[in-house]
Amino acid sequence: MSEISRRDFLYQAGLLASASLFSFESLAKVPNLQLAYSAITWGGKDLDAMKDITSLGFKGVQLRANAYDTYKTKVQELKDIISSNGLSLAMFSSGNVEIDPAKEASTIDYHVAHASFVKALGGNAIQLTNSVRPKDRLPTTDELKRLAFVMNEIGKQTADLGVQAVYHNHMHQLGETPEEVDVIVQAMNPKYIKLLLDVAHYHQGGGIPAKAVLQYKDIIGALHIKDVKSPLADKPNDPKAYKFVELGQGNVDLKAVFDNLEKIKYKKWAIVELDGVPEKTRTPLQSAEISKAFLKDTIGFKI
Repeated sequence: MSEISRRDFLYQAGLLASASLFSFESLAKVPNLQLAYSAITWGGKDLDAMKDITSLGFKGVQLRANAYDTYKTKVQELKDIISSNGLSLAMFSSGNVEIDPAKEASTIDYHVAHASFVKALGGNAIQLTNSVRPKDRLPTTDELKRLAFVMNEIGKQTADLGVQAVYHNHMHQLGETPEEVDVIVQAMNPKYIKLLLDVAHYHQGGGIPAKAVLQYKDIIGALHIKDVKSPLADKPNDPKAYKFVELGQGNVDLKAVFDNLEKIKYKKWAIVELDGVPEKTRTPLQSAEISKAFLKDTIGFKI
């Protein structure tokens, strides 16, 4: 082999080695978690949602309380539909938790009924949100702690069924700001209630989602992987105006979120969620394709 060809050979071999190392290091940063997709974008058309979600390669689905209303007497039918799509029931949106003491018993019964439904479907988790926050004032610490107390009581009973209850932080509810979320989380009993960290709601509420991943690493039971845009082009002077958008189209630092999920070795469900199609010209499937492309091309997931 001539000196020139030898030099070229070594150069090309070095490039290949570097490329292999780069690829390996990039893949190593992708967290080994379970990816699901929420059916909420399809506006109650759950059969269409599951078909589309399966076609995109996701392995889990989040359904909402409307599924209970439709299938509570036809549980096996829905279970067969979920299974035939090759999906797992990653999460079930169980609805609001009332903090009014007069409604405590009925609130607990309501969510336990949902947990029984989820268990029969082969799922193991329900999501709890809460009542709308006061309009004329900030919620009190007692109100935030009261929410945690009722959720703890719900979690005790769902745990007996083998179903984990998780609290979903949410704009315009108790737990809008990171400070409020922290009061609630600190009052939650981790034996019975975990945190479903919604990164877009947390961001819009003034928090840094990637930091929250580290801060609450021991109590995170699930995540909503979501993006939000603010300010809006048609409301440039309104700092409170926002809309949820496909992944990579908003302001959430999702790369930092996934980097920290890898750091804490998070392996549970991360559920992509988009409340509705942000552009009327798109379908739910097209919006989901945009989010999938972000997960593949920017984060490195193999979906």
